[in-house]
Amino acid sequence: MDFQLSARTQELSTNMWEFLNTRVLPSEKEYDRYRASVGPDDSTLPPIVEELKAEARARGLWNLFLPSESGLTNVEYASLAEISGWSMDILPEAINCQAPDTGNMETLHLFGTAEQKEAWLKPLLDGTIRSAFVMTEPAVASSDATNITCSIERD
Repeated sequence: MDFQLSARTQELSTNMWEFLNTRVLPSEKEYDRYRASVGPDDSTLPPIVEELKAEARARGLWNLFLPSESGLTNVEYASLAEISGWSMDILPEAINCQAPDTGNMETLHLFGTAEQKEAWLKPLLDGTIRSAFVMTEPAVASSDATNITCSIERD
């Protein structure tokens, strides 16, 4: 397997490192102040994140996780996702590549009806709504969907 990054991925990587170092990391204190001021039960995004989302879009760093949107392979995206880990609270949200939204967007993209895509996928891809993933089963750790033991069989 060839792990050599394409010229485009190298450009995105350089762009993302620059965005991280010049805009995201310097915004962390403002982010933390906002989170502290609203308390742990508040789920609103700090205004600085909305500013960073707009800038990430303009830089072409938006929805990179979805091959149909970005044109990247999983290997290429992995190198960019690694960079986003340098600012776990801000950068994934700023580039619209945060869990659980990415998995939910992939599921809707692959299996959603036209109505579901219009109602949920489009606003998720636009970054205007958030999503959730919830499951529970007795006797398994439900924090990992691959642990699910329930099955269904057609009669």
